[in-house]
Amino acid sequence: MTLEQLARDDGHMVRQYQYDDETVLAIDFGGSDAAVDVADGTVIVVTADDQYEFDLPDHATDAHTFIKNGVLTIEMEADA
Repeated sequence: MTLEQLARDDGHMVRQYQYDDETVLAIDFGGSDAAVDVADGTVIVVTADDQYEFDLPDHATDAHTFIKNGVLTIEMEADA
């Protein structure tokens, strides 16, 4: 699944913010109780009813993820 598919097919709000030294993705899962993990460049989000998986960009070797109030945040360093 891509982020575009997640937003279009499931109606989640997806935002991307570009800063000088990092890119931040924010995905709203609607306040649902969810958990997030990253494995081999794939972000895995598990909610009470569903599981979502999507690949990080190839350059995102040091991504940080966290989820609060149903909003997943992914912070990635900018390309070197």
